[in-house]
Amino acid sequence: MPSRIAFPLLALVVVAAAVFPSASSQQPAAVPQPRGFYINCGSDKDVQVGSIKWVRDEGFTAVGNASTIDKPGLLPVLATLRHFPDATARKYCYQLPVVRGTRYLVRTTYFYGGFDGGKEPPVFDQIIDGTHWSAVNTTDNYRRGMSTYFEMVAEGWGKTLSVCLARRNETASSPFISALEVIDLDDSMYNTTDYEMYAMSTVARNRFGSKSEIVRYVLVVRPCVRACVRPGNPDVAWSAYISSYPDDQYNRYWAPFADSNPAVESHSPISPGDFWNQPPAKALKSGVTTSRGKKLTVRWPTAELPAATYYVALYFQDSRTASPYSWRVFDVAVNGKEFFRGLNASAAGVMVYSNMMQLSGKMEIVLTPNETSPVGPLINAGEIYQIVPLGGKTATRDVVAMGDLARSLNNPPPDWAGDPCLPQQHSWTGVECSQGSLVRVLSLDLKNHGLSGSLSDSMGNLTGMKTIYLNNNNLTGKIPDSLKNKAGLDLRTEGNKFE
Repeated sequence: MPSRIAFPLLALVVVAAAVFPSASSQQPAAVPQPRGFYINCGSDKDVQVGSIKWVRDEGFTAVGNASTIDKPGLLPVLATLRHFPDATARKYCYQLPVVRGTRYLVRTTYFYGGFDGGKEPPVFDQIIDGTHWSAVNTTDNYRRGMSTYFEMVAEGWGKTLSVCLARRNETASSPFISALEVIDLDDSMYNTTDYEMYAMSTVARNRFGSKSEIVRYVLVVRPCVRACVRPGNPDVAWSAYISSYPDDQYNRYWAPFADSNPAVESHSPISPGDFWNQPPAKALKSGVTTSRGKKLTVRWPTAELPAATYYVALYFQDSRTASPYSWRVFDVAVNGKEFFRGLNASAAGVMVYSNMMQLSGKMEIVLTPNETSPVGPLINAGEIYQIVPLGGKTATRDVVAMGDLARSLNNPPPDWAGDPCLPQQHSWTGVECSQGSLVRVLSLDLKNHGLSGSLSDSMGNLTGMKTIYLNNNNLTGKIPDSLKNKAGLDLRTEGNKFE
């Protein structure tokens, strides 16, 4: 069984004091909005950043408080957040409409900014549907003036996808979130993973041989704190606000990776559609190589990996002009084990992958050239994701019925969103569920909760229900016949205003 430890990519975004686009970052007016949802959490208005319109989180969550970071000149997406002070709630959820069976890239972004008057950000959990995703600890990045993001690739199970935050025992203040993205992916992308059983948490996504920050970016400027590197201006330092759209139509971040190996630039056109995962052409425009007859060794990613199962995709593209009389052939090994034999890195490019690879510690890629190859081996880009086992499934009929009940109540408990049963320690208030591969709702205890509203007719679909305690509330309307006539159900409704 793969490790349940999540090991997400931690991307660093320098918080800026001012923002202005360079000539290379200006987008044509005709660039369409990328597919998916781009939510600026806690904002009271929609904002445009480059080619992407970030919308308010109104309608995606019903709980939490909006807050503004009191720091001048922050980027719009980092200048607001939503935090969740209610310590009685078991989780706090965003729900977004999705298409069942469609694959999505989910990205959460966090910038603390001392919104609660504290000196360190709280540590808390994040959950996607019913699966514990990872802990959110942004302390180190915040001390450096940076934000933190996490990514996961998952499929929609039903009509909605939930992204939730939850307290841990050590959570000292309110969990919070700055931005949430749910991006539609093409059916060909990352399609070798069984998403009925797993999701994939991003560990690293890099373009090799490049020192530029991301495929496309908006320049930002901040006050100089340490030694500045901007020639001619000792008062400011330069960095970038991450954005890769429209070069990458899925707005994936491709961070630079440069080592001691020689870097090369490609001279051939590249079509992203020729690769299953559709990397942007600019991500493959650079690479690292070595001399003819020599092995190329690349130690990537830089961080050690916890023992787990991983998806690894490597991208190769011959940097020279295409020619039938010159080729670049080599074997690929990862941590001493054969990954691919006789790979021909043509000018058109090629991708090789492993979808269930056992890794731990440092990772080393070794490219061994064919004896007849007139040039040395080369690698352009790589992606690695940790395979995360899903936390089980709640029966669809129960999820639908509990969702209908939540909507029929005027004031349901604040954690009544997302999966009603999972993760088990974060089930809805008053809800108890079974265990096993298919989880059922067994009991509902909401007596003395001050509830108003009515009971939905679909409660009769909760066929695993044994007890329902709703006494001493302010509920009205009719008790559904499917409940009154259900054999073996302990139903208590006294102290309400039912017909």
